[in-house]
Amino acid sequence: MGGQPSQPQKRFSSLSDLGQSSPSTGHDGKARIVRVRLDTSGRKGKAVTLVEGLQHNPQTMNEIARILKQHCGAGGTVKEGNVEIQGDQRRRVGEKLQAMNYVVKTDLPSNAALTK
Repeated sequence: MGGQPSQPQKRFSSLSDLGQSSPSTGHDGKARIVRVRLDTSGRKGKAVTLVEGLQHNPQTMNEIARILKQHCGAGGTVKEGNVEIQGDQRRRVGEKLQAMNYVVKTDLPSNAALTK
């Protein structure tokens, strides 16, 4: 219907193939510091993982949010310059951001800190 030709869909033979073709390869955090924390205030007790310190244009922020939501298997959004992911996803979000070359500071207890 539109003027753009449709792109062929990529087929994967296994879930490991899907993980290897991660869309995060296009984003380089350039060793920027981001903070990952858990927030429940003003949410009727519901936990939300906040990613603060990502200083990108709105299109890039939406792309990073999409990557994190897919990685965590959770919903989320971009609000007020922060990425919000539903639930306590601090460990998963932190690991993915580290893989994207960000320096991650988190409020996880020291015995549960991210490993890399």
